[in-house]
Amino acid sequence: MLKEFKEFAMRGNVVDMAVGIVIGGAFGKIISSFVADVLMPPIGLALGGVDFSNLFVNLGEGEFATLALAKEAGAATINYGVFLGTTLDFLIVAFAIFMVVRAMNSLQKEEAPADPTTKDCPQCLSSVPIKASRCAHCTSELQAA
Repeated sequence: MLKEFKEFAMRGNVVDMAVGIVIGGAFGKIISSFVADVLMPPIGLALGGVDFSNLFVNLGEGEFATLALAKEAGAATINYGVFLGTTLDFLIVAFAIFMVVRAMNSLQKEEAPADPTTKDCPQCLSSVPIKASRCAHCTSELQAA
């Protein structure tokens, strides 16, 4: 069983997939940091100094100035600002993956269909070589290809 697992794990597709998952995880962290630390602050500033990480709706009693204070107090909240940031993360990652897949698809050359090597006899409908002048099955004369 250990030998089978080793063979399975060492297949090219499994190793490629594992590398892709690790790189994808790291890429996701970079995008999350980009959105939270680089993209959202200027957007918040342009919208009048809004801090998206502190946009929330308190479902319980009491008033809290920040999401951290609400969480510390154990209040139930709807964190729509964090959700907006996470949605933006997803859209950026999905677009980046789309662009990579699109580039990979454009690099793959479509193979031209191979020239036919056989033709059908019009009399008996048997398959004969393309260069044949007579059908090997019914001996009918064939037109040149």
